[in-house]
Amino acid sequence: MDTTIVIAKRLEALGNPTRLAIYRALVRAGEAGLAVGALQERVGVPASTLSHHLRTLVGVALVTQERQGTSLICRANYPVMNGLVAFLSEECCVDSSCAPRPVRSAREEAV
Repeated sequence: MDTTIVIAKRLEALGNPTRLAIYRALVRAGEAGLAVGALQERVGVPASTLSHHLRTLVGVALVTQERQGTSLICRANYPVMNGLVAFLSEECCVDSSCAPRPVRSAREEAV
C-alpha cells in the first residue's frame, strides 16, 4: 500500500478525540503499556466504546495488544509513532529558506 495512504489512515485514526486520548494514555504509559481495564479507567469510556476505538488503532498499527494471562495489554507502537512524526517533519521548510520555528507544545498552540 502507498505510504501516504497508510500515513493518512493513521492520522485519520488519531483525528477522533477519544482515540487520541486513548493513544496519549498509552504513550504516557511507556513500554509496559496498560491493561484494558486500567486504560478504561484512565480514559473514562465504556468498555464497548474503548474496544471499538482500540480496534481502529490496532488496525492502523499505532497500538499493539498482547495477552498476558487473563489481561489484554495495550501498548503504543513507538516505531510506528516515530515514523509518523518523521513523515510529518522530514520536509519541513524544504521549499523555503527560513529556519523552522521553535517547537511549541500542543497546549501552547491552542492558546
